[in-house]
This record gives sequence, structure tokens and C-alpha cells, in this order.
Amino acid sequence: MSAVSYWAIVPAAGSGQRFGAELAKQFHSIGDKLVADHTLGRLLTISKLQKILVPCNPGAESWAQVSALKDQRVELLAGGAERFHSVLNGLRALANIAGSDDWVLVHDMARPCVTSADINKLIEQLDGHAVGGILATPISDTLKKVTADNTITETLDRSDYRGAQTPQMFRYGLLVRALETMLEKQQVPTDEASAIEYIGEQAMIVEGRRDNIKITHREDLVIAQAIMGYQESEQCV
Repeated sequence: MSAVSYWAIVPAAGSGQRFGAELAKQFHSIGDKLVADHTLGRLLTISKLQKILVPCNPGAESWAQVSALKDQRVELLAGGAERFHSVLNGLRALANIAGSDDWVLVHDMARPCVTSADINKLIEQLDGHAVGGILATPISDTLKKVTADNTITETLDRSDYRGAQTPQMFRYGLLVRALETMLEKQQVPTDEASAIEYIGEQAMIVEGRRDNIKITHREDLVIAQAIMGYQESEQCV
């Protein structure tokens, strides 16, 4: 197989309703940096990434405060109504430069604690894989299946489950086909891996760190700052 290229898409067009603030969560600060700068900064440490596309609202004034945009590899473009529309916009922007077998890493803007080591681990372990895979972690909590009225009906075997994270990395042509197929069928994927599953392909799991949290609620900013302090002491960022 000829040498392949690596691209990243970081969707950031969501309103973040659960976060409970007028300002999008990527523009809130963790320490002395915005969430967006933490996230993009960690991706920028990966020298293999040729371009990092950010589907978003490019007209938002707060992007002017994001210093990572000074790097020529980072490019803003219009996002979509749903996450997967934004990812598709990013994939289509790569249509004239990406090869079918190239790798695309899709990462949540709201996961600023991902380590370079984990991203490189994902890239290395999927080298030569026909489909791709995702960072994920074992489930430590006991899982309960419940009804609509919150009655427990079953305790599930947690060894059969993993908590999905990002980046999720797939072959360019395959990911385009998976997302466009779901769009055509009016189905909404929960993540890129679910779209890959929808077309009958199997993704691989690469175990990641538990501290690759997603900023969902405002208190997560405090947790993320503590994680970053710990990571810095480990020198694993």
C-alpha cells in the first residue's frame, strides 16, 4: 500500500445546550487557555496531521481569540445542523486532496484532555487496518438497564461494553460512504463508529486513558483543569 495521509476533523458547530451558557463551551477557559486552544493544541503536536478542519460557525467573534488558528494547518469551515453534517462538510472539503485509503481522525472539540500519546497509540495500532477504530475505555460502573420510568429491569455484564471516546479514526472513503448512506436513509449516527457499523463494517477498539473526558457540564471545566495539572506532572500531554 502506498503512503497514506492523515487528516483531522474537529466538529464545533453544536449549541451545547447541556452546558448551560450563552457562550459555546469551546470559548470558555481552562486555566489560561480556551478549551478550543487546548484541544487544537494537542492535535497540532501530531506531526502526521496535514490539516485540521473545524466545521463551526466561522463568523463567531470568539474565534479571533483562538491562537491555534495561527497555525496554517488549522482551517475553519461552515458546520451543519447535526454533528454528522459537520463531519460530512469536513470530509467534502477534503474531496480533492484526500485519497480513499487516507486516514481521517474525528475528534470532539470538547475533549481537551486527550494526550498526544493516546492519539499516537491510535494511529500506530490501526496501521494497516482496513477499516479503522476508536479510543475507548472499559466500563468501571455497574450497568443497569431501565424502563422509561427508571425501573431497573436487568444488570448488564460490563465486560461486554466499552465507553467510546474520540479521536475516532477511519479510512476516508469508507467514512464518506458510511455517513452519506445514513444521510440518504435519514438515519442519525451517534458517532462515526456507529455509521461504520451501519454499513456492515467492524471497527477496532484501542484502549485510551480514562481522563480523556468530554466537557458537557460547566463543572467539567474544573475537572479538566485538575486532569491537566496531573497530566503535566506526568509529562504525558
